[in-house]
Amino acid sequence: MFAAHSVESAPQDSQPAMRAVAEASGGTVPDAVARLAASPELLNGFLAMSASFESCTLDPLAREVVIMTVAVRNQCHVCVAMHTGKLRALGAGTELITALREERAPSDERLAAIRTFTLEVLSTAGGVDDDALSTLLAHGYTERNALEVVLGVGTYTMSTFANRLVRAA
Repeated sequence: MFAAHSVESAPQDSQPAMRAVAEASGGTVPDAVARLAASPELLNGFLAMSASFESCTLDPLAREVVIMTVAVRNQCHVCVAMHTGKLRALGAGTELITALREERAPSDERLAAIRTFTLEVLSTAGGVDDDALSTLLAHGYTERNALEVVLGVGTYTMSTFANRLVRAA
C-alpha cells in the first residue's frame, strides 16, 4: 500500500513539488514526500502550508517546538526524527530536544509556554480559555503568534496523520 513514488511515477501534479523537494534536499526525495505524492492535493497543500508557517513571525526555535509538540503527541516517528535534526541544526540543546521528545516542558520558560499553548490548542480544538492566551502573551508572544500556532497545528496535524497513514519511514 502507498507506494513510494519517484518523480517519474508520481501523478503529474505532484512532480513539480517532488522536483523542488529533491533539489532542496540534495537530490533525494524523502520517503514521506514520495508516499504523499499519491495525492497531489495533499502534497502541494502541505508544502504550501509548511512554507507559510516557516515565514510566520514566530522565531525558528518556537516554530520547531510547535512542530515537535504536534509530532510527539500524534506519534509520528518520522516527523520526530526529522524535526529533532532541525532542532539540532538550530543549535537547540539536548535538554530541550529530550524534554520535547519525552512530552515534558523544557526548562526555557518561553519555549515551555509555547509548548503548553500548542497542547491547549490541540486539546480544546482551538477553544483555549483567556488564561491560556494570557499566559502565552505574558511570555512575550503576540496574538498574531497565537494564530500562527493554529497554523502550525493545522499544518503538522495534516502531515503527521498522512505520514502515519502511508507508513512513511
